[in-house]
Amino acid sequence: MSAPDPVRPTLGAIGVVLHDGKALLVQRSKAPDKGLWGYPGGHVEAGETVAEAAARELQEETGLIVTPGEVLGTLDLIHRDPAGALLSHFFLVAVACHYQSGTPIAADDAAAVAWVDYDRILGEELPMSAHVPEVLMKARAALG
Repeated sequence: MSAPDPVRPTLGAIGVVLHDGKALLVQRSKAPDKGLWGYPGGHVEAGETVAEAAARELQEETGLIVTPGEVLGTLDLIHRDPAGALLSHFFLVAVACHYQSGTPIAADDAAAVAWVDYDRILGEELPMSAHVPEVLMKARAALG
């Protein structure tokens, strides 16, 4: 995601895909979460639903084809500088997405992509964006 207007939140969607006991994560190549692992996602375009945005961003960042499902929840990701000044505010909608086809390849804003075991995520074994384990728990409850 590119740098938003710090005066108002930027609407984004993240796609949460579970497959064979693993979750799909990407390593961000750009600020504000550069180097951190999280769910693929990005800005919601004008005239696009959050479900459509989640599926589009998943395809752009990983090459996977998915069918978007239910909304898992929302997240406020607020980044401030050391003095407390607002740098960015993303309002993200997490969407459960059902894997259809494809082999993940890092593209667009992703430096890397991987299917990650649930235990590694819940154990916070990777440097991750905020709320990744909590979103995984919601996705497992929704997707089984």
